[in-house]
Amino acid sequence: MARKYSRKASGDVERVMKKRKAGTLRSGRSKKKVTSRKQAIAIGLSEARAKGRKVPKKASKKTTKRKAAKKRKSAKKK
Repeated sequence: MARKYSRKASGDVERVMKKRKAGTLRSGRSKKKVTSRKQAIAIGLSEARAKGRKVPKKASKKTTKRKAAKKRKSAKKK
């Protein structure tokens, strides 16, 4: 099975997580300190995308719910 994320993208996220743990990770224009684990991962993935790494786009919850309902509907027909 193909990898969802490239090794380089994983490295970018790992680097950002280390910066967060050290307390030196800052976000956006406000330059506020990042303490949230999820926010740090998001920053790492964003940086990886900017560098052109293999990172899938985030699917919204509405889209995934809609797809799940569509699958159930087609399964009932069969």
